Parts: sequence; structure tokens; C-alpha cells
Amino acid sequence: MVKYVIAEQLVGKEVVTSDGFDVGKFVDAEVNETNGKLAALVIEPNVDSEFVNKLNVKGGKLSVPYSSVMAVNDFIVVDKKGF
Repeated sequence: MVKYVIAEQLVGKEVVTSDGFDVGKFVDAEVNETNGKLAALVIEPNVDSEFVNKLNVKGGKLSVPYSSVMAVNDFIVVDKKGF
């Protein structure tokens, strides 16, 4: 069964990789305009994170493909291979 979550409930949630690296906080989502499906998460990166400092952060935000999302609960867990 699919669990639906209102995006407003996700704003501010911490985003971490499956192996525990802090990525930042969820701030917005990108939606595919043609099919209405979630395409990516927009994250405000944690500038103190060694993992984030190795990534290509554009405009102060980080885009993570939705296909990289592994779990959503207290944290949003993503697969770091998707970056």
C-alpha cells in the first residue's frame, strides 16, 4: 500500500544518506509537468558536511532525484549513488 505524505509535512526534515552522511534539509520538490510525478527533492545543503562539500551545489540548493529516495520517516533517507 502506498503511503501519501503532504509535502508541507516534509519541509524542514533532515536528509541523510543511507550510510549516515548529513546532506541537509528538505525545502521543496520538483514535479514533472507532463505526468505530475515527483521528479526530485530540493535540499538546502548542510555546508558543514564533508559529503556535501564534495558535491556540485548550484545556487545554494541541491537537487536529488526522487529515484534516490529510500525511506521517509523521521529523516528522509537517500542513496548517495544518486548524486
